[in-house]
Amino acid sequence: MFLRITDLSVHYRTRAGDRQGVAVDQVSFDLQAGDIGVLLGPSGCGKTSLLRAIAGLEPLASGQVSIAGSVVATANSRPSGGGRRIGMVFQDFALFPHLSVYDNIAYGLQGWSKAERQARAAEVLTLVELTSHADKYPHQLSGGQQQRVALARALAPKPDLLLLDEPFSSLDVDLRERLSHELREILKRAGATALLVTHDQQEAFAMGDAIGVMRQGRLHQWASAYGVYHEPTSRFVAEFIGDGVFLPARVQAIDGVRMIETPVGRFPLEATSPLQADETCDVLMRADDIVHVDASPTKATILRKAFRGAEFLYTLRLASGHEVLALVPSHHDHHVGEPIGIEAIVDHVVAFPSQPIGA
Repeated sequence: MFLRITDLSVHYRTRAGDRQGVAVDQVSFDLQAGDIGVLLGPSGCGKTSLLRAIAGLEPLASGQVSIAGSVVATANSRPSGGGRRIGMVFQDFALFPHLSVYDNIAYGLQGWSKAERQARAAEVLTLVELTSHADKYPHQLSGGQQQRVALARALAPKPDLLLLDEPFSSLDVDLRERLSHELREILKRAGATALLVTHDQQEAFAMGDAIGVMRQGRLHQWASAYGVYHEPTSRFVAEFIGDGVFLPARVQAIDGVRMIETPVGRFPLEATSPLQADETCDVLMRADDIVHVDASPTKATILRKAFRGAEFLYTLRLASGHEVLALVPSHHDHHVGEPIGIEAIVDHVVAFPSQPIGA
């Protein structure tokens, strides 16, 4: 395994300095060489503190960081990023405004010969498709081009690991979506191993070979995008990823098969689920599980609608009084208060033991 994080914790002091808090709490995960990992979670969950600890910018309270089989940081070592061969791309790109694109990239190649610097700078300029902009200055570039310059500068010294802290946060939504796909392609062409921090799920899904979902300093799940979406291992991950709601349900044994009875239908329970017959539970119903079918005898009333271009996101009230979400093609433009036919088509039943109201 190329990057291995083992029981890593990061502590911080309050402003008064009289109390210690936990920013990162006993986090462990592995990242294979050439893969892109993404740390995803709400603001303040500890993902940036974890990234900074891996970079050597924050001391470890416990645990260790290993890169390519070598331990580069422990709780007993002083933070030092210099010997780790780690590249970083920051939120604001941190380009030197008085240097050209070429000079920004070559800046990180101190100690290389002139010929080596020129060859490597030309190589990464080609990689990020900015060769024709080599003599321009950052203020002459678009936000997306500046982001690619920052990436080229970080890649130029051929780091063992590339770390990216919210690299799209200063860009508009449309540009972020396009660049996330471009950035993944560039990193893959470069053969780079990278770890990225974001709070945006779509960025995480577009970029990540592996995604870690964090909350309050803890890593709840480290898996593929498919895994965190369809096979969440905690209630928090299930709620945080995608659009969905929990419905009350009960497990029934029918002809020896465990079925889950919900307000929108009955579904076979996953064989690996620990839930037992007659047990009450909460089942996750995502917006893509609820399908609008005009002829369906099951009706739900539209409470709210949000236009998303190709789709509407409808909030619906069932006859039972419960609410569900549904993604509906936007040419099905129904009115708030109108009843529509629905069917639940659930390929992956995600259920957890019932949680008391307010818990």
